[in-house]
Amino acid sequence: MGINVLFVYPNTYGMNMLPPAIALFSALLKQHGHNVELFDATYYQVDHGIDSDGTKMDHLNVVPYDLGERGIKMRTTDWSEDFRAQVDAFNPDLIAMSTTEDMWELGCKILESIEDVITSKEIPVIVGGVFATFAPHLAIGHRLVDLVCVGEGENAMIDLCNRLERGTRYDDVTNLWAKRKDGEIIKNGISQPVDINEHPMIDVSLFEDARLYRPMAGQIYRMLPVETMRGCPYKCRYCNSPDQMRLYNEEASGGFLRKKRMDIVHEELTWTKDKLGVEYNYFWADTFLALSPREFDEFCDMYSDIRLPFWIQTRPETLTDDKVRRLAEVGLHRISFGVEHGNEQFRAQHLDRRFPNEDIIEKLKIPHKYGVQFSVNNITGFPYETRELAMDTVELNRHIESDNQNIYSFVPFHGTPLRSDCELLGLVEPDEITKCLTDKPMLRMPQYTPEEIEGLQKCFVLYVKFPRNRWKDIERAEADTPEGNRVFEELKEEFMETYFSAPDENSGDTPNVADLEYGVSTS
Repeated sequence: MGINVLFVYPNTYGMNMLPPAIALFSALLKQHGHNVELFDATYYQVDHGIDSDGTKMDHLNVVPYDLGERGIKMRTTDWSEDFRAQVDAFNPDLIAMSTTEDMWELGCKILESIEDVITSKEIPVIVGGVFATFAPHLAIGHRLVDLVCVGEGENAMIDLCNRLERGTRYDDVTNLWAKRKDGEIIKNGISQPVDINEHPMIDVSLFEDARLYRPMAGQIYRMLPVETMRGCPYKCRYCNSPDQMRLYNEEASGGFLRKKRMDIVHEELTWTKDKLGVEYNYFWADTFLALSPREFDEFCDMYSDIRLPFWIQTRPETLTDDKVRRLAEVGLHRISFGVEHGNEQFRAQHLDRRFPNEDIIEKLKIPHKYGVQFSVNNITGFPYETRELAMDTVELNRHIESDNQNIYSFVPFHGTPLRSDCELLGLVEPDEITKCLTDKPMLRMPQYTPEEIEGLQKCFVLYVKFPRNRWKDIERAEADTPEGNRVFEELKEEFMETYFSAPDENSGDTPNVADLEYGVSTS
């Protein structure tokens, strides 16, 4: 018979990519005879800051798109009533919440809406995800949370559910922190990394059909995330990958970085194309081109049989003319490059990114040779950064003919090396929850204020595209004042008239159009 497992996914409108971990866990648990349902908050108008009603998320695009073209729209029913009704009907034996740090508070709000049911029926609640891995003490500190998964959750979830079915103790399951009734926290060790080649096909039946669609370059595609590797060989200090590797090196026998066999990837891609009607593949490896020559050849040979457009993210230094040419031949449509900062010394010292600007500029001339669109991702508001250093990022982007460029405000997530720096500098409290969807930079630094950071984000694309003799006007537009906003709207209108062109019917992209107000890309 198995047990009933209800996954809870706190999310906001516009963050459309289907979460692959939940889809995978559902398939694994069903293999072991358990019953699974999902409460997905994505299309509900949940009161969660600036994005939950869908209004702000309209700004998260490079080329305008309309999800309504595919029949995707916000729900009109009350999320809390629907969630309670689902809990009453399904009668879960376990509630499992997968959350990122920026969605943690929303997840708590969802759980608290049925606190009476959880407590009266004594339903155990487990939390997993990157936030749980790197801030387990915060997650398990919530009054409704009984278990926290630290590290990978595949084996832990199977073991936990099997024990719940048998009615045996589960406070010693590996990878779990368990809270006993007396409040004692049991911290179990981490098991060896799982073999990602042994996984079943992900289970998308949990999700409404709308969750298979995502905007990309102004079009809405039926799309799924595809795993080719887990982990990343690089050690960027704003990312959690270095700490993930360290965690497994210290508590297991290492080996967190794993690559999936290409015959397995081919099998999955064929299945999603033929059975699910996928139109576009989204390879979510942190650095897709962290492949050996043999692995790269295998991918190109394998994908020549799929030939759907696809997206990847990688680093400029991984690019070669031959690689882009061969990928374009089999369907590469778009690349996102992490450049992050334009000052070479700052980038090396504080971000652990060591690659000369001159080489970045030369490498990023390659994609357009083969008709491949690309975006450049940047970050500002780092600790130690100044406004002057941030303008070096503007300068570097002025030398790159990307299809769009964006700049995000740095967020010190738990589990990143720069988070530790921020705590040591007194810029953030150790237990402070961070968010990436907020419209206000988090760090308050005397040398680079939140207002300056926000102003540069607002006008980043203007600085990149307009000639220098317009920079004085752009600087006026940074101010969040009636006068500043008036100047910004005038410059924005001029920008649109100068650089905007209608989407090409073949590519679906609009060159050089970024969201001026928020500087965020869809890719």
